[in-house]
Amino acid sequence: MSDQHTIDAALAGDQAAWDTLVNRFSGPLWSVARAYGLSAADAADAVQGTWLRLLESLHTIRDPGRLGSWLFTTVRREASLLGRRSRGERPVADPADAGGFRPGSSPAEDAPDPALLVLSADEGRRLWLAVEAMQEPCRSLFRLMATAPDAGVHQLAGRLGMPSGSYGPTRGRCLNRLRTMLTAQEAAS
Repeated sequence: MSDQHTIDAALAGDQAAWDTLVNRFSGPLWSVARAYGLSAADAADAVQGTWLRLLESLHTIRDPGRLGSWLFTTVRREASLLGRRSRGERPVADPADAGGFRPGSSPAEDAPDPALLVLSADEGRRLWLAVEAMQEPCRSLFRLMATAPDAGVHQLAGRLGMPSGSYGPTRGRCLNRLRTMLTAQEAAS
C-alpha cells in the first residue's frame, strides 16, 4: 500500500492503515526519543505525543513521502520538550529571554553538535534498515524490544509466541546476526 493510500485509509478511520503506520515507524520513533536520554516513561510519552500530533495533523500532510521526516521532527520536538521539563527547564517563547545556559558558557556550547546528531540519525537509519532486512523472529524481536524497552522476558516471549526460556538464546542469536550484518555493511562502505 502506498503512503498516500495508507494516509487516505487512516483518515477514513481504517484501523489496518493506522496499524501499518504504527508498525512502520514506532521502532525508529522510540530510538529517536531514547537518544535524547529520556527515561522509558518519558520516551513513551514522546512517542505517544507524536502519534497524537499525527492524528491531529494527518489531514494537513501534503507530501506522503515525507511522512517519516514529519514524524521524526515531531518526536524530536516532543523528546526535547520532555527532556527540558525533566531537567526543570522552562520553555520560553524567545530564546533571547532564556538565560538558561551554564555560567561561563554560551547557548551555542549547550546545544547538541549538529554533526553528532546527523551521525546518530544515520546510524539509527542504518540499524533499522538492517533490522528490516532480517528474518523472523529477529525482526519482530528487535521491534518489540524497541517499543517495549521495560517489558520483562516473560512479556516479550509471550508477545513473540515463544517459551520464556527460549527468549534469551534467541535474542543472543539475533544480536549476533545483526552485529554480523552491520560489520559487513561497514566493511563494504
